[in-house]
Amino acid sequence: YGGQGATAVIATGPGQLAAARAAELMGAPFEREKYLTVTSLDLLDAVIAAAQETGVVAVDTETTGLGPVAADLVGISLCVERNGAVYIPLAHTRLRDVDGEADLLGKAKPGTEVEPVPGQLDAEAVLARLKPLLEDPGVLKIAHNMKFDWHILSRRGIEMAPYDDTLLLSYVLDAGRTDHGMDVLSEKLFGHKPIPFGEVAGTGRNFIGFTRVPLDRATSYAAEDADVTLRMWQALKPRLPAERMTAVFETLERPMTAVLARMERRGIRIDRQILSRLSGEFAQDAARLEAEIYEAAGGPFNIGSPKQLGDILFGKMGLPGARKTPTGAWSTAANILEELAEQGQPFARLVLDWRQTTKLKVNYCDNLPGYADGQDRVHTSYQLAATTTGRLSSTEPNLQNIPVRNEAGRKIRTAFVAAPGHVLVSADYSQIELRLLAHMADIPQLKEAFAEGQDIHARTASEMFGVPLDKMTGEVRRRAKTINFGIIYGISAFGLAARLQIDRAEAGAYIKQYFERFPGIRTYMDATKERCRDQGYVETLFGRRCHYPRIKAANPSERAFNERAAINAPIQGTAADIIRRAMIRMEAALDKKKLGARMLLQVHDELVFEVPHDEVEDTIAVVRRVMVDAPHPAVQLAVPLAVDAKAAHNWDEAH
Repeated sequence: YGGQGATAVIATGPGQLAAARAAELMGAPFEREKYLTVTSLDLLDAVIAAAQETGVVAVDTETTGLGPVAADLVGISLCVERNGAVYIPLAHTRLRDVDGEADLLGKAKPGTEVEPVPGQLDAEAVLARLKPLLEDPGVLKIAHNMKFDWHILSRRGIEMAPYDDTLLLSYVLDAGRTDHGMDVLSEKLFGHKPIPFGEVAGTGRNFIGFTRVPLDRATSYAAEDADVTLRMWQALKPRLPAERMTAVFETLERPMTAVLARMERRGIRIDRQILSRLSGEFAQDAARLEAEIYEAAGGPFNIGSPKQLGDILFGKMGLPGARKTPTGAWSTAANILEELAEQGQPFARLVLDWRQTTKLKVNYCDNLPGYADGQDRVHTSYQLAATTTGRLSSTEPNLQNIPVRNEAGRKIRTAFVAAPGHVLVSADYSQIELRLLAHMADIPQLKEAFAEGQDIHARTASEMFGVPLDKMTGEVRRRAKTINFGIIYGISAFGLAARLQIDRAEAGAYIKQYFERFPGIRTYMDATKERCRDQGYVETLFGRRCHYPRIKAANPSERAFNERAAINAPIQGTAADIIRRAMIRMEAALDKKKLGARMLLQVHDELVFEVPHDEVEDTIAVVRRVMVDAPHPAVQLAVPLAVDAKAAHNWDEAH
């Protein structure tokens, strides 16, 4: 690049990047001294021209924080060839004393003031020049965790397209096998350790934020991220066709970036008064549970202390199933308490109820208002590459872990409300995992029941217990429902006995009878485990690979856990793929009908929309059609999908 403001010159030939091979890029050393700080429009124009020439550019934004809805832009780095990265600072500041005698890199103190670092380009002028490049259909933009950068730039009027995401490339290729963070991948692929963020911005009490990082250090850090991203793309992208994963990336992963970013930006409205009232109710419930726990334990103790709780459970009470952590303390993890509760230990159930009550109070009643913006809307962040099966996860705040099947969780959902003039519409796939099990395990009775729209749990009960459908009781149906869902997750006779409140022998007989009546399920489970042992992964119907490298672990409990996960993954993963396909198509379908509905949330098999009052029926019709048709044409299911949809003022009433 030439022009004023360049601190180094890197000669580039036409199409050099396009001709470079991935192996060459991987073997090239990182030379941070070649990174440039862009302080002139001439150099910026040269970088833009180089990107247009090569047709590929890596992009990374530096911001004031990690929340993409609220963070401000500090700078942008670009890279079009190895070691050819640049950083464009836009909002760096420094401290000086009021007499202007000294620059201070520490925290602001009395007698100092903040001023912009000299030499930075005007942000609006830079963005005006970058907008045509970043929206150019002939230039591929690459980022690591593109959703964050897409967020930041879209708020400034730039919607990047087309794009690739190295985070998602790694996830598609190696879900369950590796960490997909940039630093981890850089060391894995190139043996290169990027500069840690804390090394330039500080940590703990010494944190100064990226705006206060000097430009030379900021350039080394930010430009390196763009350089690493470009090289990762060169290393990972060729693996897609080689490993038959192109369709998964292009149809299930990449399109989700913009869809989720728009959902996150919209947020969902909360009612602060409802949350405040519920906080008081949950505090009373927690106090009542505490009193019962203390009475059962023979005195007060710190229930939130794993050590003290473990001493009570396994020391004083001598309950079975004790396990120790690596530190030698008793483990009081949720799964251990669940096992104890399933064995009929009321003390464990009290502790679990106390934990959930206090968690709901703190995480939602008390903390949710702190996440809300000026319009009382909270903006969750969806993680695309967080699970092995393709399910999305929700963070800051987590809106996917609100219990739906108990009263406390339903109360929390009443605090999520529609904006004035609107209602919330919840659209939920009905029994999608059972439908997929019927298809994938090829169970004639279940396929027939779904095809005829029968009550699947009543049909299962009829098949198992020989009870005619017209004489089915609620209790028999409930047992069949528990077995149906339990089988998918590998429930044991022990667990089923606890849920149905029957003895273990009877529960074991139920499971045995279930597999005898539906032999295809056992065949499917055994074949899936064997396939995973052979190849290290299982696949969804759409080709997503879910890797379980520890399925051959020597530890029996670890091996069993991986076997159960591998059995469930093709079902849960296919359900996740189906709702992704629905989400990707949804906005265009609503726009085509000129509807004002906005998709706000995704919670496993459920989508939540905010809909104008007078468009409810038309919106539900479109939403239901898109969700039901989502598998086509890639997969033809042997059973129909069904969607339950309802409108109401709050989320609980709509569900």
